[in-house]
Amino acid sequence: MKKVVNILTMTGCMFFGAIQTTYAQDVAEQTFHQLLKQRFIEGGPSFMGVVLVALILGLAIAIERIIYLNMATTNTKKLVASVDDALSSGGVEAAKEVCRNTKGPVASIFYQGIDRTDEGIEAAEKAVIGYGGVQMGLLEKNVSWLSLFIALAPMLGFMGTVIGMIGAFDSISVANDISPGVVAKDIKVALLTTVFGLIVAIILQVFYNYIVSKIDSIVNDMEDSSIRLIDLLVKYKK
Repeated sequence: MKKVVNILTMTGCMFFGAIQTTYAQDVAEQTFHQLLKQRFIEGGPSFMGVVLVALILGLAIAIERIIYLNMATTNTKKLVASVDDALSSGGVEAAKEVCRNTKGPVASIFYQGIDRTDEGIEAAEKAVIGYGGVQMGLLEKNVSWLSLFIALAPMLGFMGTVIGMIGAFDSISVANDISPGVVAKDIKVALLTTVFGLIVAIILQVFYNYIVSKIDSIVNDMEDSSIRLIDLLVKYKK
């Protein structure tokens, strides 16, 4: 074990020493896009492609959720006021018309509750609670897949690290030498896969946190507005 640690330490120092002297020249001569493409190819297109697929699928889910959640956001105070005015002036049908003309899960929940007003306040409240659960499920749709890609990307990177280190030891065994030229390529592959896996996870984590916070905000509005709706229906019944 001590021998393995010494070998890893020695090869790591030699590798980073060689990279440090050439990295500044590479950055100066290449654009960011070219450098990123080069590092991607050096990491192994076949294996790095899997990490790239995880990024693409994760971003697709994140963008779809962000668009959906932004469209689902409703000015609940304005909606409650409009429903109150409609109930006072035109009754249940007018309030339902207001809900039909308003986008978002809160308006859909209001419609279900108002539609069952004739059956009693308790029936309306059950409809609001039941349909609220349905809307929460729609808000959280595919978010679990996004969390899967967040966990999968660094795991794939670490797997590439292990594969690269195995390749480095195979090269040492074949050449019976631990010079930088023997192990540098495999160690570079190991490090690049880890870096790209972590970058993908970081990018998707930012989107995930935004989506979760957006869902929490909408759910809070749904719960608060549902309480206000029941109060309006009680007032209307009286």
